[in-house]
Amino acid sequence: MNYLKPITLLTLLAIMVFTTGCGDDDEVMVVSNNFTVTIENTFVGNDFFTNGVTGVIMPGTSESISFNAGKGHNLSFATMYVQSNDVFFGAGENGIALYDANGNATTGNVTSMISLWDAGTEVNEAPGEGMNQAPRQSGPNTGETENSPVRLLSMVNDGFTYPEASELIEVNIMHDGGTMFTITLKNISNNSAIASPFAPGTWVVNSATQTPLFAAGNTASMGLERIAEDGNNEAMNNNISSRSGLVGPFAPGAYGVNDAVFTVGQAASGPLEALAEDGNSSGFTNVFNTPVGASDPGPIFPGSSYSFSFSAEEGSILSFATMMVQSNDWFIGANDIDLFANGVPKSGDLTAMLSLYDAGTETDEYAGAGNNQAPRQSGANMGAPENGNVMLESSAGAHVPSVANMIKVTLAAN
Repeated sequence: MNYLKPITLLTLLAIMVFTTGCGDDDEVMVVSNNFTVTIENTFVGNDFFTNGVTGVIMPGTSESISFNAGKGHNLSFATMYVQSNDVFFGAGENGIALYDANGNATTGNVTSMISLWDAGTEVNEAPGEGMNQAPRQSGPNTGETENSPVRLLSMVNDGFTYPEASELIEVNIMHDGGTMFTITLKNISNNSAIASPFAPGTWVVNSATQTPLFAAGNTASMGLERIAEDGNNEAMNNNISSRSGLVGPFAPGAYGVNDAVFTVGQAASGPLEALAEDGNSSGFTNVFNTPVGASDPGPIFPGSSYSFSFSAEEGSILSFATMMVQSNDWFIGANDIDLFANGVPKSGDLTAMLSLYDAGTETDEYAGAGNNQAPRQSGANMGAPENGNVMLESSAGAHVPSVANMIKVTLAAN
């Protein structure tokens, strides 16, 4: 008896489709594409680190200001000696060095570093008597124009006798630990022959080579003229404020396609620690380390960029990280960046996908001032170990710009 059932036409067609689809010569279509990533430093190119103002300091009173500063930073300030036409208190044109050559913080009485300066903008009258001096003048800028450069008052030889700066002002600096300083300006003119208020002034933390408020031998700026003649610090403060703030480079970094450079919530790998603390990306296979247009590896400063290219298949994801150099172990990066959407290669601005991370490997200092941060440390891996995990940085400080104001990252499908 024949137990085989007749093969119907429908069954035969199904068998043919199955055997055809499973042949050894068939290939699955894979979508792939070439991509280029550009990482641009978009920090505003500020000139100075931080700044502020002082108020009126009456005889017998004082005012203290606190700020953060690192090795290589100086403090400059200017405040009017009110019983004059255009005389002001200040240190040298570069300010007061806040650390010595060995990295020790400047502390104690620094009054010997303070001098009386003549702005050279208004002809001098007898101190404490002139009718065009702030306590007696009818309005600002009433005196005779002088058209002289900024000079030490001791070099003016105008025939008048002035108290020494040390008879009028006492200046003390306290190092509060870490990168924090407090400077106290004390008006001791009540013990001198001519008691005088100190008018509202301006201060700024600058680099050791900068002359932010004045330069000896040069014509005073409008801002300094208004401070020295009338105790009006608005113009100077506006100018300095518009040029002050955190700024820094980004260091060479690393990327991975389907291979994460970092993992949030886990301890940083050795290569990630070196990248985040010291800008050393050599422990990774895929790196970007040469600025566009440069011939040698190095960091990118405001206005410059890195660029790297790679090939990827549909379903691939991108990960990358670059060190924020003005930190101990912070980096900007992203994981899980899809390179395709429904089989189509992506292009566009990726900045919104980025975050600021803490590698958890080195104890944080104040960003931009820490002496164990790459620009100021004497060598690699200098800070105190943190023994933490990679996390989003949630307490960077109000002076740290948003990620979008530090960096821009774009993806292009080639």
